[in-house]
Amino acid sequence: QVRLVESGGGLVQPGGSLRLSCAASGIWFSVHAVAWYRQAPGKERELVALITRGGSINYADSVKGRFTISRDIAENTVYLQMNSLKPEDTAVYYCNADRSDLGGPTYWGKGTLVNVSS
Repeated sequence: QVRLVESGGGLVQPGGSLRLSCAASGIWFSVHAVAWYRQAPGKERELVALITRGGSINYADSVKGRFTISRDIAENTVYLQMNSLKPEDTAVYYCNADRSDLGGPTYWGKGTLVNVSS
């Protein structure tokens, strides 16, 4: 059974930092593209950051320079370091693992809530 479990969300003041973790069981992140998405209330889910199987990284323009995605292959965990948080970063953050380019499935975690508020 495949599970993606996010953790690290919470309430933080504007300008603060959080580190999200996504731990996988049943699959290996090293053979998947792994991404963080977020969905704010009343808005569509959007891509935040992506790390490919080969280690290439892309970010949404809104988080460039503030967020960093990283991967620990030995721990089978992907992280999202979020600095200089803004109220508009408030959302549920989801982990995604994807092999659809090779005909494989896509997996989602259940999400973790990040609330940036004073």
